[in-house]
Amino acid sequence: MKNKNYLTFIAFLLLICTNSICAQNNTNSSNQIKNLIAKKRTFNAKFGYGFRVQIFYGEETKAKNVQNKFKANFPSIYTKLDYDQPYWKVQVGNYKTRLEADKAMVSFSEKFSGIIVIPLGK
Repeated sequence: MKNKNYLTFIAFLLLICTNSICAQNNTNSSNQIKNLIAKKRTFNAKFGYGFRVQIFYGEETKAKNVQNKFKANFPSIYTKLDYDQPYWKVQVGNYKTRLEADKAMVSFSEKFSGIIVIPLGK
C-alpha cells in the first residue's frame, strides 16, 4: 500500500512538471511577443546596438584637444576620434541603453557643452 501511494505521488509530480514545461513553451508563440521581437530586430538593424555621447564636432586640432581634456577628466571611459568629412567627432563611452547614455551625458555636461547622445550604427 505504501509503494502504491509513493508511485501515485511521483506520477502526480511528473504530471505537474510536464504541464508547467508545456506552458512555458506556449508563451513564446504569442503573436504580440513575435511582433515585439520583430520590431526590436528592425530597430537594431537600423540603429545598431547601443549609444555613445558625442562631446565635440569640429576642426581636427580642437577635437584632439577636447579628447585629451576628456581623457584627463574621465580616464576610465572609452574615447573615439572619428572623421566625418570635413569635420572631426569626439565620441565617448559605450552604453547599452539610452538611459545609461543620458545619465553619463549629465555628468559630462559639467565640463563640456553642446553634447548629444547618438545611437551606434552597425
